[in-house]
Amino acid sequence: MLDENSLLDNYHQAPVIGYHRAPLPQKFGAPRQPNLVALTSVIEMLAPYDTPAAFDSLDKFSHIWVSWQFHHNYRYKNNNKTSSDFRAQVRPPRLGGNQKIGVFASRSMYRPSGLGLSVVKLEQVKIIQGRVLLIIEGADMIDGTPIIDIKPYVAYSDALTQTKNGFAPTAPDLLTVTVTDAANEQFMMLVSAGEPSDANNNDTSIKDANTGLNNATVASTIHHIQNQLVASDMSIIKELIAQDPRPAYRRTEIATPFVMRYKSVDVSFQLIESGQLQIIAVVTV
Repeated sequence: MLDENSLLDNYHQAPVIGYHRAPLPQKFGAPRQPNLVALTSVIEMLAPYDTPAAFDSLDKFSHIWVSWQFHHNYRYKNNNKTSSDFRAQVRPPRLGGNQKIGVFASRSMYRPSGLGLSVVKLEQVKIIQGRVLLIIEGADMIDGTPIIDIKPYVAYSDALTQTKNGFAPTAPDLLTVTVTDAANEQFMMLVSAGEPSDANNNDTSIKDANTGLNNATVASTIHHIQNQLVASDMSIIKELIAQDPRPAYRRTEIATPFVMRYKSVDVSFQLIESGQLQIIAVVTV
């Protein structure tokens, strides 16, 4: 039998090849599974893994598998790696946060490897300043997530239809989300305040098709996706809130405000009646 020291020696060290840059800096509000919300984000590759040659022909695939690390898992935030941290059972939100199941029957972040796996849509392999950025859609990762590996999604072997799906046979039901007039006005004022002036937006010869930025750099492309508020963001915000990010044990609380951080704003919302959430305020961080 292996002792604890032997177990620690068996940890596999995988390099971090990039970081996920996204509008969601916190776990609260992040989709619990990939492709539930068409959220645009970017994977910033690190040297030496950001060489364009490593991504030759990847743009021939519509989707990719992304291996990543749950970096907000307390084990990894505190750099703790002991076998005593192992949780054999977890409480999935899908089951109301009360029923326990085995950790290997879940997608909980509190797993031995601390690794996540997501299939996302690949919008573009972008080469800027000699570096690679992967523009993706539908990620369930938050901002700053370490990326461990990337592989192409191959439908004939990866898409299985004759399957059993345990306690999650279908996508979760969505709640109705409305916006108060006051919150909508706050949002539109912040959008207007962040729009680039015409004086800075005249040169369209080098216009970036994905971000709408001119003379795009790595930093400006990432900044746009992470922080730049645009009118279409309200639809994404509503889709995120419709997933109901509130803790399962608090989902019956009427008129209790919750706050989701999105890009450069804090979005406050509350339950106004069963099945209906309402956005009540949008303020800058």
